[in-house]
Order: sequence, then structure tokens, then C-alpha cells
Amino acid sequence: MAQAQDDFTRITSPAAIESLLDQLIEPGGASLLLDKPAASPQPVLLTEQVVGESLLLDITAIREVGVELKRGLGFCLLGQIDGKMVRTPLLKAESCSPSGDRLICVSDYPLYLEELQRRESFRARLRLGMEVGAILRGDEDASAQGDLKDLSLEGCQLELPASVASLLSSSAHPLDVELCFPDGTRFTIKGSPRHQASDPERQALRVGFRFEGVTGEQERKLWYFVREIERESLRSAGDGDNGRLPSLLFQAQTASAPTVGRRNLLDYPTPMARRLARVAGYLDAQLLELQQDGRLDSVQLSRHADRLLMLADEDIEALLFATRCLHQEPWLVRHGLAVAVHLLALAGGSSVPRDVRKAMAASAMVHDLGKGLLPKSLLEAKRLGPDERAQLRPHVQTVLDGLTPCQWLSASVARAVVGGINERLDGSGYPQGLASDQLHELSRMSAVIDVVDALRRDRADRSAWAIDAVYRYLLKEPGLFDPRWVKRYIQRFGLRPVGSLVRFKSRELGWIQRLDGQGRPFQVQLTDRIAPPGEGLGRVIRGDVVAQLGEMVEEVPVST
Repeated sequence: MAQAQDDFTRITSPAAIESLLDQLIEPGGASLLLDKPAASPQPVLLTEQVVGESLLLDITAIREVGVELKRGLGFCLLGQIDGKMVRTPLLKAESCSPSGDRLICVSDYPLYLEELQRRESFRARLRLGMEVGAILRGDEDASAQGDLKDLSLEGCQLELPASVASLLSSSAHPLDVELCFPDGTRFTIKGSPRHQASDPERQALRVGFRFEGVTGEQERKLWYFVREIERESLRSAGDGDNGRLPSLLFQAQTASAPTVGRRNLLDYPTPMARRLARVAGYLDAQLLELQQDGRLDSVQLSRHADRLLMLADEDIEALLFATRCLHQEPWLVRHGLAVAVHLLALAGGSSVPRDVRKAMAASAMVHDLGKGLLPKSLLEAKRLGPDERAQLRPHVQTVLDGLTPCQWLSASVARAVVGGINERLDGSGYPQGLASDQLHELSRMSAVIDVVDALRRDRADRSAWAIDAVYRYLLKEPGLFDPRWVKRYIQRFGLRPVGSLVRFKSRELGWIQRLDGQGRPFQVQLTDRIAPPGEGLGRVIRGDVVAQLGEMVEEVPVST
């Protein structure tokens, strides 16, 4: 009989077990996997089965494991039969002894076998925090970098930059797919693209590859990779605290940024923007995870909130400018990071406890991710009536529910930021329609930051506003936004905030990257086009910018 267990089907019928083992009794039919961390499948010959009693294994090709087997170390046998992965439970060797020039082991007989279905019904999917880079190589040294999303014995799915479409269409032969694991392991195999899906907002392609000409050695390594991905995925599904040892395959050798990945070759105008892109990559992956599984990962959120705090403490002005340099990212990711960074900047540093600042940053980063579960037509609507506004409300509770397991995060801070950022002083906001004294001070501050960033970006019904227009709107709406926080915002970030594209009297265009103590531009990078930072940037001017370029004439709105 067959019994389902997780992604496996357990085979307990004695006749079925005997039949499957018979199919493994052939050269290359089986591999042996020791029960220890970082073990990888090794070639073994299953030479005979004594039904219900024992198995005979020829381990001549891997004599070195005989010592461990004699000591009682467990192992399982793996194989592929009719396109299905088959494995035994843990077995023990009863004896290992030479027979002529061969080394033969006798093991106990498996009480059951497990089958793992074809790729169509099973994929070892990488969860949030499991980063495996991929390099795709075609004809004439053409290449691209991406991220591994799932893996099976038969193929894989990669996320690649949209620009890779020409490489996929131009190659007449299977491409080289090189997988780059965090521990430094590299694995290359031939693969042919079979299907692809475009994600215009993320400027990415999801491409499925079928492996070609797989050798026995490659298959054994694929076995190992699939097993370790499955194990690490199950471990991370429980926030990493479920008794499972971490896979060494996913233990990075250094704390530095991954050297291979979809974002690795993107153009970032400053070093800080490249470092912030790592947090953006996490937030992008968290958005997809929320859409697929409805979960927020407590461990990864904590880790990246810490990273954002570290960047803010290091150089807040460079970080403010970096939030304007992520135009390749989805709108929800850009907006969440911008709100988080401006919230940290406006709240100040030393006077606010670190755990509170971390909770503020984390809450702001994810505050709008629930919108990713709403219909796209709703998010792109040019006008929202009462019914449409009602459909917006649930996205707030989605995020609040997702933050519940985050025991390190202050629940009151999460309620104030996530729950209060869309409320208004006159009670016209959502989700609860709170008004005036019912609103936390942090909610009032967050609401101002949120609307400033939203108005400075393109929307379906309008283009991005200039900062002058944003300030006028806020100052004219004291019934919606707390005037104290509006004034504090203007005082902190100035009339031409960091990240503004400004036209000077000299007719030069420049991005403001730093301000002096009086709110005047201290560092500007020139550009020859009205486009997000990263394209057409010129020389950097520091010091008395006005003396060199003339007075600032106007801000030029750019949706970033």
C-alpha cells in the first residue's frame, strides 16, 4: 500500500518494495547518503536483496566510508525510477568485509520506501532567506545572472533580469546553468528554457529550464542539493527554531553581499544604494512569500531591520538619497523603504531606544505589503468610491496578523505605524476611522511621511508632485494631518530635500545628495536627463554649491 507523507508517498507493500529495489540493482542505479551534516550522495552498487532480511552493498568505489559504517553511522539509499526519486529510511550496516578485491557491506532491510514525484508535482522551493545565485551562459560568451527559485532532478526555475530575453531567444543550443550556493559550492549543468513568465513591474523573468544530458555524477549532486533545499526550507518554515540543524550548504562563508544574483549587475549610482538594494531584495522576496503563503518571516524581518538601522546610523543622508535610487524595484518595496528611512531620520537617533527604532523601521518596511494581495485593478484605479475604499481596509490587518509571531517587535509600535499610518485626524482614514486624540503620536508622524512619499511618486490618476505642492497641500489640511509633524518634517528635510532633482540658475540639473546645517545644498551630482538616479549622472559638486551653479530655480518632479 502507499501512504502520503508530506511531499513523499510512502511505499509499505512488501511486493512493491522488492520490485523497486530490484530496479536499483544495476550500475548507477543507487547512491548512498550518510546521515551527517554536509554529506552528499556517493556511488554505490546494490548487488542483492534478501527480501525482508538484508541488502548487499558493494562500496569498493567509496572504501573510505566503510570505517564510518562499521561504527554504526546510519545511511539511506537513493535512486531514480521512472522519473521518481526513491529513497530508503535510515539503515545500518551489520557488517563490512572484503570479498576478493571488493568491499561488501550487509545492511538491514528497509521496512518501507519513499517516492518523491516528478518536477511537475514536486519542486524543492527556496524560501525567504535562502539565496542561491545563478549564472546563465550562452553562445559567444553571452551571460546573465539571476536567482534560483526551485530545483528538481529534471530542471529548475530561475528569476532573471528582463534583459535576458535576447539571450534565451538567440541561443541555438542548451545553455550552461551554474548554481552558486552560499557556502561556495558551484554546480554547472546544461539546461534548455521551456517556459517563461514576465513580471514588468519587477523588471524580471521567471524561466523554467529542463536539464539536458545529466550524468550520473550530476544526478548524485542534484539529489544532494534537492535534499538540502528541502531540509533548509522545512527548517526556515518554522522561523529556524524547530530542532533541525541548518544545512551547511546555506551557511555563507562571509557576511558580505552575495556576489551572484539578479541585482548584482544592476546599475546603482552610489555604494549606499547598492547596500540598500540588499534590503530591497529581501522586501521583494517577502512580498512574493506573502502572496504565495500569506506569511511574514520574523527572522528575516528582524535581520533586515537591523541592517537598515546599521545603514542609518552610518550615514543617514546617503541612505535618504539611496531610497531614490531603487527604480528597478516594485512600488511597494520602494515606498516601504522610503517611509522606513524617513521615519528613522525624523524620529532622531540617540533619544529613541534602539529596540523602538528597530520596531519602527520594521513596521514601516512592511506596512503596505498587504496591498500585494489586493486585485491589481483596485491598485491601478484612477478613482476610488466607497466600495473600493472598503476593499483597501483588509490589507492593514493582513500585515498586523503577519507581525504577531514577531516577539521581538513591540506590538504597540506595530499598531501605531501599520494600523495608524492611513488614519486621519478627522476620522476619514482607515481601517478604523480613528480621529484626533485616538491617534498615537507615532501614527500622526507616520501619516505625514507616508503621504509625502506617496505624492512624490506617479500614480494611476496623476503624475508625481513637486515638493512645493506637497508641502502646500499638507499645510492646507490641518484637519487631516497633524500641523506639528508637518512643520517638523519641513524643518528636518528642508524645502529641497535630499533626493530632489533641482534646476539651478545656470540651467544645470542636479540631484541633491547632502544638505548643510542650514538646509542648503552641500553635495549635488549633475545629470543631463530627467530620469531616476543611475542614468546620465555627471560630476559631483561639493561645498558652496550655489556659488558654483547659482540659486535653485525649481525642483523637477521625478517618480522614483
